Amino acid sequence: MSPAIRTRVPRGVLLTVLAAGLIAVGGCAALSLKHPASAPYPLPTIDRPSQTSRASARADGSTLSDEQAQSALINETDLGAPWTATRGAATWRDGLLKARTTAGECQRLLDALYSDELLGAPARVAVALDDTDNDAQLRYQIGARRPADVDAVLSWLRTLPGQCARFTAITETGLVEDVQVMDVPLPEVGDARQGLRVTLATTNDDDEEYLLTMDLAAVRVGEDAFALTNAGLGDVPNDATQAAVQIGALRLADIRKQGRAQV
Repeated sequence: MSPAIRTRVPRGVLLTVLAAGLIAVGGCAALSLKHPASAPYPLPTIDRPSQTSRASARADGSTLSDEQAQSALINETDLGAPWTATRGAATWRDGLLKARTTAGECQRLLDALYSDELLGAPARVAVALDDTDNDAQLRYQIGARRPADVDAVLSWLRTLPGQCARFTAITETGLVEDVQVMDVPLPEVGDARQGLRVTLATTNDDDEEYLLTMDLAAVRVGEDAFALTNAGLGDVPNDATQAAVQIGALRLADIRKQGRAQV
């Protein structure tokens, strides 16, 4: 079975997202990329904070209330069509991201991408959005870590284009993946930031080729931070990543300012 190829047309107010040669989700069946019912995903569109999140937020230095943290999340309106609230976990998550490598720090990267803990800990609040044109998924989270810990993660991410520029990983089903990591510039927002693009390429037993592309970004804004991944089969236009970083940082800074004004 050959993957279908689709070409997107421009749409949306904030974004003009162009993509060619994208592999439709129907090709996932050949890789057995179905999400098991026992897995901890999908998350709801917005992950509501637990009863203990308010205290943990104070411990990590954030001045945001739970309600303010939720308000700081981006949404489908920010990105415009074809982005919508998520329909569930991406079918490629278990099939391609759950993989092992002996390449040092590169395993830590794979683990962070699979667990969706790019900042090194569970999110305080998070949202997932789907691109209905090419089945990409954007996951955006506001972290619950101290600024020094976030800066340590950012420093680690900056080393990965050198340490993990290209390495081999093996999925749980035995697929051999060629993984590449490169630096991606981000808008000059927040106090510190780092962006990466990760690609995972593999071929199944029927000689069908698959490519998972992931943009990831982490940004610290004062005492708070957010991270996002924008991923899909085939190419993933960087426009949505850039817009989400820009909008997210400005919104978080604005809500932080409102919080200080209310003190």
